[in-house]
Amino acid sequence: MNVSVGKDFEEFAKRKVASGDYASVSEVVRDGLRLLREKDLILEARLQALRGDIQTGIDQADAGQLLDGPQVMAELRELIKKRKP
Repeated sequence: MNVSVGKDFEEFAKRKVASGDYASVSEVVRDGLRLLREKDLILEARLQALRGDIQTGIDQADAGQLLDGPQVMAELRELIKKRKP
């Protein structure tokens, strides 16, 4: 596979090899791809957690476990006022 990364990334990869951090530019690219895959997995995990939280809220609403919006907002405003220096 041949990939064009642009001059800046090419120079960056060569500097990483020259510093001794990596044995080759290919290693630099593989490490970058591993990091990208890890980032994608973390994002997916966060999205799954968010979807779970949303479903919990929907389930609670369906069960009638709702809070009064204006009352909650007033309580939050009071908490914020108390936190300000």
